[in-house]
Amino acid sequence: MKTSLLVLCPVVAANLESLKQRYDVTYAPTPEERQTAIAAHASRFQAVLTIGTIGLTAAEIAAMPALELVSCMGVGHETVDVDAARARGIVVTNGRGANDECVADHAMGLVIACMRNFRKLDQLCRDGVWRTAITPPPNVSGKRLGIYGMGAIGEKLATRASAFRMPIGYHNRNPKAGSPYQYFDSLLALAEWSDVLVCAAPGGASTHHVINAAALQALGAEGFLVNVGRGSIVDTPALASALATGVIAGAGIDVYESEPKPPTELIGLDNLILTPHLAGWSPESIDAQFTIFLENIEGHFSGRGAVTPI
Repeated sequence: MKTSLLVLCPVVAANLESLKQRYDVTYAPTPEERQTAIAAHASRFQAVLTIGTIGLTAAEIAAMPALELVSCMGVGHETVDVDAARARGIVVTNGRGANDECVADHAMGLVIACMRNFRKLDQLCRDGVWRTAITPPPNVSGKRLGIYGMGAIGEKLATRASAFRMPIGYHNRNPKAGSPYQYFDSLLALAEWSDVLVCAAPGGASTHHVINAAALQALGAEGFLVNVGRGSIVDTPALASALATGVIAGAGIDVYESEPKPPTELIGLDNLILTPHLAGWSPESIDAQFTIFLENIEGHFSGRGAVTPI
């Protein structure tokens, strides 16, 4: 018999068809479909495919007596109740490494786009405004880049930024052994030092709203914020106020608290560029994430073991 798989996240058509050929698939990517599927078929699901932002709750795990594997398509797993899964001996995996390059590319693009104010310059050019009537935006090269969350994505971003001769500092819970970059023991200290601060940290309670009014004040009137981590890292009303009042110069945001709905507090601001949580999405990264999931589910149920357990 085929393994029974509950898919809670959107999957591209070709990959979904591939899953259906291999497994007994229940596809439930909306909240309503999810609730209905679990209510009707929870007892038979052996594996769940999800993503970090929608996760899997302790109650849902408890409702699935046959569950053996919970896989997150991306690297994030902040809303999966990992403790509840482990208490049952359920393996939890993620897609780490699959989209690091794509996210780092996008983050560097946002750094350039917000510092050089591409959004406003595009609008002004379309309105017929010539450069002599525009206050020129600052250089990117040579500016101090702070990275909050020096993981795999942060490391790849640092490599890209080094080509722009950007001094690089970072803040993690602990310094990374052997890192060539300057470590700051607090986020506020990093923000004060940075010309542009990039958030590449995971979500969850420990990072909730760490970018608050105080952190934005520390970044300062000539500073820029980029977020490719999780929307919950940034206090959205505080960011809206900081952008509107000149507390910071600008921002580039790929993730936001209201996802998938637009961040209404930020929409009307000219010194901000928004992208819809797309930093980790490309044809290449989607294929890589799907491949890692297949390796995890096939590895687990064959007895070889998952390849990226958390």
